[in-house]
Amino acid sequence: MVEINNLGTEQRNAKTKDLDLLETSEIIKIMNEEDLNVVAAVKEGLPQIEKVIKAMIDTLQNNGRIVYVGAGTSGRMGIIDAVECNPTFGCTNEFLGLIAGGNGAIIKAVEGAEDSKELCVKDLKENGFCKNDMLIGVAASGRTPYVIGGIEYAKELGAKTACVCCNKNTEIGKLVDNPIEVSAGPEILTGSTRLKSGTCQKIIINMLSTASMIGVGKVYGNLMVDVKATNEKLVERCRRIVMEATGCDHDLADKTLSETNNNCKLAIIMILLGVSLDEAKEKLSNAKGVVRNALK
Repeated sequence: MVEINNLGTEQRNAKTKDLDLLETSEIIKIMNEEDLNVVAAVKEGLPQIEKVIKAMIDTLQNNGRIVYVGAGTSGRMGIIDAVECNPTFGCTNEFLGLIAGGNGAIIKAVEGAEDSKELCVKDLKENGFCKNDMLIGVAASGRTPYVIGGIEYAKELGAKTACVCCNKNTEIGKLVDNPIEVSAGPEILTGSTRLKSGTCQKIIINMLSTASMIGVGKVYGNLMVDVKATNEKLVERCRRIVMEATGCDHDLADKTLSETNNNCKLAIIMILLGVSLDEAKEKLSNAKGVVRNALK
């Protein structure tokens, strides 16, 4: 209890000791002011974030997966990112998010699940976690047993490990290869880490997945060229991506995307180099999926 009470995320915010007496306008003004601390906190963590991204790129290039583990809000942050990487970057199983208490805990709190180290080991084993994968523990407190159990298991296997924590000098941070530890100060609602801490985690995890996907060739310029056209909006996005990347008109983009089954990378190579679909496939394969290298 002493350890928990000393966490920065558990301290009372001096600005909001009379929070229940404040007008709504005052509450949201303070929340907005406090949220500005989040960006500053993340900025301080950029060197740590860069190291984790480099480890992620190395993992992905060697056919490993990125596995987020966490409890409560922290677990949900990892799951959101893992799920959204699929349509955004054309991923299949490169990212996985696990939450204490299983999938049911995504929509309903499963109290107590986070206190079990063994539960995370069980979840990792069931999902085939191996030494080629990388485990990223997401824990605002930096002491969640579920996450610690997962990290200890990953290290036993020889897998890379990292963390995203919202306190400094944490127990989890001392265990992993590459810690990310940032602190935006006490929450306006004491201990409610779904607020600033959750925002910190969301910003950092966005950086981790986006920059690592850029690093493995999922992006050309600032265009998401591996996007999956799974609905009408994304079909239109594929069309605009090809038009932006090549300067071609609507009709040529449609024609080429039809030939490539909405594969933006292949369509861009075909149009810019004036080659056939088979030639584009060969060039992209030789370039290991990186459009810019295929165009050289």
